[in-house]
Formats: sequence, C-alpha cells, structure tokens
Amino acid sequence: MAIDTNRTFKPINIALLTVSDTRGPEDDTSGDILAERIRGAGHKLVARAIERDDAQRLVSRLNDWIDDQGIDAIVSTGGTGLTGRDVTPEALDRVKEKDIPGFGELFRWISYQTIGTSTVQSRAMAVLSRGTYIFALPGSNGAVKDGWDGILAEQLDARNRPCNFVELMPRLREI
Repeated sequence: MAIDTNRTFKPINIALLTVSDTRGPEDDTSGDILAERIRGAGHKLVARAIERDDAQRLVSRLNDWIDDQGIDAIVSTGGTGLTGRDVTPEALDRVKEKDIPGFGELFRWISYQTIGTSTVQSRAMAVLSRGTYIFALPGSNGAVKDGWDGILAEQLDARNRPCNFVELMPRLREI
C-alpha cells in the first residue's frame, strides 16, 4: 500500500452532503473539515449542501447528484447513528446498486483505535449507484478525519497501489 509517484494524480469531482437537523453553514464543522481535505488533496468540490435527517429529502438530493455527470463521488457526514432521526443508511439503501461493505468494516476498525467499542454505534457505509460512489461518514469531526485520512485520501488517489476507486471509474457503468 503506497502512493506510486510514477503515476499521475487524477482529480475527481466530489459533492459533499451534511445530514443534520441542527447544523447550518455557519457551524458545519465536520463539513468544513471534509471540504478542506477534499480541496487539499487536489480534488474538486463541485457541490455542497446541508439536508435535514429526512430519508425522502436525502434520496432526492442523492438522485440529483448521482444523475449529474459532473459528480464522480458523494461524501456525506451525519445521520449514520442509531437514533430514530438517523436515516442516512436507509436513504443510501434506496439509491444503491451495490454495497461496498469493506468501507464500513475498515472505518469501524480505524475508529476503534480512537473511540474503542463506541464505534459499534456507527453505521458508516459506502455504496455504488449508477456509476457514482457514495460514502457515508458519521457527523463528528473525529469520524470525518478518520474516514478521509484513513480510507478516502488513499482510495480516491489514482496513484494508490495496488488498487484504488479512481482506476475503476471508467468501468463502473459496464453491463
């Protein structure tokens, strides 16, 4: 696992969705952290929004972004817990074509290193829908750092070896 400096970095277009009943643009700290990391890695932040914890609104927003050919991946923060209002995984279930189970498993393993067994309360996940990657992270600042720094920074870098999500992008819509 390493970055192959002989390969070319390929920026991708990423949309960022914060799922929250309480956060607005002025206090969306986890969204700000992700936006900074997305841009800092050299990717393009092409859309950003905040949606309430409402499955139908999330499905509508996700479908709009999935259908936008200018968006390669969606990263969301929030709504992955266990309370009645946490509905991000249910929304992803309604738009997905394929699960990427290793993402949630690896996220919880990384998170365990910092928060211990509390990580079992996270329903972080990733799916593929109509050629678009969707990654759902918990809403805490620590969780988005763990998810980006520990998984997405490498997997969204075409130079990462032995493999990465970016090199699969041209083939995601194959039948």
